Amino acid sequence: MNKTEYIELENYMLEKMQDSAHDKHHVYRVLNSALDIASQISAVDFDVLITACLLHDIGREVQFTNLDLCHAQIGGDMAYDFLLLKHWSAHKALHVKECISSHRFRGDNNPKSIEAKILFDADKLDASGAIGIARTLIYEGQVLEPLYILDEDEKIVVDGGGAEISSFFQEYNYKLKRVYSAFYTHRAKEIATVRQKTAINFYEGLFAEVTNNYESGLKRHLELLSDD
Repeated sequence: MNKTEYIELENYMLEKMQDSAHDKHHVYRVLNSALDIASQISAVDFDVLITACLLHDIGREVQFTNLDLCHAQIGGDMAYDFLLLKHWSAHKALHVKECISSHRFRGDNNPKSIEAKILFDADKLDASGAIGIARTLIYEGQVLEPLYILDEDEKIVVDGGGAEISSFFQEYNYKLKRVYSAFYTHRAKEIATVRQKTAINFYEGLFAEVTNNYESGLKRHLELLSDD
């Protein structure tokens, strides 16, 4: 891939990235992580890998307008059409499409090629550690989901991620906590293991702070409110 081709791909990506949690910097971090992972693997098609990394989230804007849609499937189709317009072979364009279509954690389309597995891992690394928590909190705010919700006993709901009403605590337990067992490549597992401690400490600290606040607050409410 020459510099002109790279810039064409980059410009197309920049036109599509409107989500602050999935912005151009997310794309560049994914690309950087993918190149790190690929440096330890032989026989990687770097044209396919770089292109798939740059374009993997171009379907986000469409999904954001309709959360029932899958940005990975949409983005794969968009990338395929764009690459054909740029005179890529159908075979190579399809390879990129398959990488993008299979990068989603919630999807049931598992990555098959080594390039697809590297993209999947690089994207999931950006959902790990401190950066993963920060991005999740940004996205939760964008879609108006709360930091937490309480049950009838005023306990934090931690299960049911992906439900109609979701929260950061639910999303952490549904995705962020589980992502560490989802990696395909050795290098990604190494990086994720280091980051995992940061994520656990943040979650447990936040959970403790909110829980203690409600437990002490409930006790004071009961002391101050009479039965009359």
